[in-house]
Amino acid sequence: MKVLVTGASGNLGRPVLARLLDDGATVRATSRRTRSGADVEWVVADLATGAGLAEAVAGVDAVLHLASAPRGRQTHQVDVLGTRHLVVAAGAAGVGHIVYTSIVGVDRVPFAYYKQKLAAEQAITAGPVPWSVLRATQFPQFLEKLLTISSRLGPVIADGAILGQPVDPGEVAERLVARLFAGPLRGIEEFGGPEVLRLDEAARAWREARGSRRPLLPVRVPGRLGSELRAGGLCTDALPRGVRTWADYLTDTYGGTGRK
Repeated sequence: MKVLVTGASGNLGRPVLARLLDDGATVRATSRRTRSGADVEWVVADLATGAGLAEAVAGVDAVLHLASAPRGRQTHQVDVLGTRHLVVAAGAAGVGHIVYTSIVGVDRVPFAYYKQKLAAEQAITAGPVPWSVLRATQFPQFLEKLLTISSRLGPVIADGAILGQPVDPGEVAERLVARLFAGPLRGIEEFGGPEVLRLDEAARAWREARGSRRPLLPVRVPGRLGSELRAGGLCTDALPRGVRTWADYLTDTYGGTGRK
């Protein structure tokens, strides 16, 4: 099987490429700049403008669409319009399956970015290419970044009752590739980590792993956004789940060294 991967250089893209190659796929990957590699055919394409997409999808059997621009003005251009450009090009090329990676909660949690991801899902489902959508919960790297940002002023400032379910990117990659080889689902599958954590629990474990004494300063997120986050809008009870925990991530990252 020849597979095109968008967003191949990101936290999810790298393990996806490795998994595809391990499973014997022929892999082509898009980038906005020239890249090279021994095992992967890199092609230049721009989702925002559509430039290079017709050439990128030519001759491939399936597409794993991972690319996203979660911040700034590029979100709508890349996630929504770019997805539409990709679907049109893939349909014209006769691609047999497109798998889109999305986020658990895009249909419930009122983040502006999530609205764009939901619109991108709709572009996939309305398009001519047989499709599958995999919604994953948050990566531990994102949770750590959130905690780092919230502690810039000293204490860890957060709504401790928010619920999260961190999932390892390598396990999401494995699930995505399995979904790709299983064929079009024409439906939405959810995949989450092994445990649901309160944000204050995650923050305490993070502080301990880093040897930090920063206090926790609780601040309640208001409105519907806060209600959905505290009610588990970012979580799923779908099975199977990943197996690597937040504690596993912290051990891998800090190794019990107590680094501040």
